[in-house]
Amino acid sequence: MKQHRLQSSPLQRLIALVIATASSLTLTGCVDTPSTLEQVKSQGELVIVTRNGPTTYYEGPFGPTGPEYDIAKLFADHLGVKLRVKIASNFNDIIPMVAEREAHLAAAGLTITNERRSRVRFSSAYQTISQQVVYRSSDNRPESLHDITGTTLEVIAGSSHAARLQKVSKQYPQLSWSETNEIDSDELLSKVWKKETRFAIADSNEVQMNQRFYPELRVAFDFTGPQQLAWAFPLGNDHSLYLEAQQFFKMIKQNGQLNQIMERHYGHIQDFDYVGTRTFMRHINQRLPRYMKYFHEAAEKNRMDWRLLAAVGYQESHWNSRAISPTGVRGIMMLTRATAADMGYENRIKPRNSILGGGRYLAQLKKRLPKRIPDPDRTWFALAAYNIGMGHLHDARIITQKRGGNPDKWIDVKENLPLLMQKRWYKNTKYGYARGNEALRYVENIRSYYDILVWRTENGKLDRPLKITQVKPVQHSVFDRGRSVMPAVM
Repeated sequence: MKQHRLQSSPLQRLIALVIATASSLTLTGCVDTPSTLEQVKSQGELVIVTRNGPTTYYEGPFGPTGPEYDIAKLFADHLGVKLRVKIASNFNDIIPMVAEREAHLAAAGLTITNERRSRVRFSSAYQTISQQVVYRSSDNRPESLHDITGTTLEVIAGSSHAARLQKVSKQYPQLSWSETNEIDSDELLSKVWKKETRFAIADSNEVQMNQRFYPELRVAFDFTGPQQLAWAFPLGNDHSLYLEAQQFFKMIKQNGQLNQIMERHYGHIQDFDYVGTRTFMRHINQRLPRYMKYFHEAAEKNRMDWRLLAAVGYQESHWNSRAISPTGVRGIMMLTRATAADMGYENRIKPRNSILGGGRYLAQLKKRLPKRIPDPDRTWFALAAYNIGMGHLHDARIITQKRGGNPDKWIDVKENLPLLMQKRWYKNTKYGYARGNEALRYVENIRSYYDILVWRTENGKLDRPLKITQVKPVQHSVFDRGRSVMPAVM
């Protein structure tokens, strides 16, 4: 009897081959699961969890900002993906959200502790802080925890501050405190300032950032020694995203990008001036209203933030239209007669002329700088030139380049501005001696005044202009990819 073989179709043979291959890979364990890093790149999105606050992430007047956000955005750009931000409802939720992989990482100003290490993996540290006990200056200053027993002490629930209090409670059996999930660190500091609670514990960077807004806040003592802040990643066998972040932190520490971010948010608030800040607050209420319409008008004409121009005006004259300097400059924006005339205003004493002339002059200085310099550095350079002149600024940038710094970065140039006062440096410059340290302080003061005006506006303590010009924010920057190539100064 003749046997006939059943002929299979090409499609049947292909299906059989796929099934056989899949079975073989399953048996041999060769099925590859994409790593977390590969998933992030293929999905085109890096998801972080953070918390609201000036030291982490917040929506500023021109979009998202904050130290943690800026670093995370730079990491996302490094990976070539978009950044998606999740805000934890409570501080207590951050670590669980990472552990349960609701986010790829936490960039939330987290202190590295042994307890947290049992639940997450920490990256390299990027900032060092200490925990501080704060009080209001009208109260007696406590010198230790002994002086706080029996009084109101408040901390954020789930924070390292609460964990530290729990550890030391055996040494101080009379110590009591309350933990809250209803507010964030900034609101907690506000409660101390408003005398709603006597004492609180906060990280030193948070205290430093908020002291300008709550001038009577004081640090009683450090509750801990130096502690490190880092990103948190899920535990597990997949180290791909964590290792990439480690390389990223190594890179931005070496090329100066991390320092650039920290300088943007903290560089101008190192030296808190209580008297100056309190005087500024008073002048905002008493003097600014009569000139606000002119700052708005100047901002519209020159596409600037009116609060920046107001900050310049305050640094120049404390918003005193009759102010005159020993060198003869006059008016709110302290213009020379020649500069005012060049800007189209003969009478530089009239407030409107002075403010519009100053705004136009500052805008021209920004345009004269090399196009490759982005904001916010471009604005800080223009402010320095407003104070000491564009020629002296170029001299400082040339010195910066000669000393191995980046002449297009404010963080580098500001270190070299004071050298314009030293003969060994200024004798070889084109424009000679200049009070570079004065220009440095000038810019840093304006940055702080600007921050306060923005804070007052956003918190409803200062009227917004009727129309806000859409301008590039001075607190953001397009980051460069490194400092290996030094651009020519001019």
